[in-house]
Amino acid sequence: MITPKELKETLSGISIGASTCNYSIETCEKLTPIINQINALKKQKNTVILAHSYVSPDIIYGVADHVGDSFELSKAAQSTNASTIIFAAVKFMAETAKILNPEKRVYTPSPINGCSLADAITADDVIALRKQYPDHAFICYINTSAEVKALCDCCVTSSNVYDIVDHYPNQNIYFLPDELMGKNIEAYLASKNSNKNFKYYSGTCYVHEEYDPDMIEFLRLNHPDAAIVAHPECKPSIIEKSTFVGSTSQMVNYVKTTDHPQYVLLTECGLTARLQMEAPEKQFIGSCTMCKYMKSNSLGNILNVLESPQPELEIHLNSSTISKAKASLMAMFKYAS
Repeated sequence: MITPKELKETLSGISIGASTCNYSIETCEKLTPIINQINALKKQKNTVILAHSYVSPDIIYGVADHVGDSFELSKAAQSTNASTIIFAAVKFMAETAKILNPEKRVYTPSPINGCSLADAITADDVIALRKQYPDHAFICYINTSAEVKALCDCCVTSSNVYDIVDHYPNQNIYFLPDELMGKNIEAYLASKNSNKNFKYYSGTCYVHEEYDPDMIEFLRLNHPDAAIVAHPECKPSIIEKSTFVGSTSQMVNYVKTTDHPQYVLLTECGLTARLQMEAPEKQFIGSCTMCKYMKSNSLGNILNVLESPQPELEIHLNSSTISKAKASLMAMFKYAS
């Protein structure tokens, strides 16, 4: 059992300027009964709660059993004896957990569980593209639906995408759905004088798309010693100006293992809130850019799933989709060096 005072002390290091991260004693008094109910119920109902780094800190530090990026969390679910998974994130991530854990019941707590990037492409789009480019290997980012993964040859994450595209045994590659990441991969291949015939789709993450190179110039002018740490879903013009580029987990590791006077994290601001908690000696600057889908997860809707789960929030995938999508995920391990 946690008290309001203990919760406030736990979350006191968070100062990123978003209303969802404002933990006054009054707010903590409202949240602690829900946190205590969730923690009691998840034990009673043999349930594990997975939370992406982008969701609110009260979920991450109040009720989550595992915190990380989408694939880290799906792998964590495989090692649990829980019969039910509540994945506080977005739908495509919960689908990945279901693909890797088909015998478990998997729920997304919020009905607002889309993703501008994953929703940019459908299975029908991939079928049409495969007809148009029959000689291409189709490589999909993990930020895609299960149905899209099932139609692709190999899945990738932001931490291994460059390596896999470079080493995949086909000279013709079609990458989807992220256009900005596609442009960054294209630049990487060019820097290696690769002769790959590389094409990419036109989807974007609306959060990462917002970052502008002029903003980076402004930050560098005012904070010349700050490390600019960017996610590869950002524009190439941002990547060129960054100190470090990596996946969510790589960004966490970089901040924790380097010693810069200040850090600017160019990704959803939940990651900054998490690092303010886990690396309190570090200083972070910059504004808060939120994902409306990630922040739609709440303690209240997690409690609702535990008390009376709504059927529409459970992830259902047919066996064929699971089998084919899992093959795409397993190819990732094969081709990542």
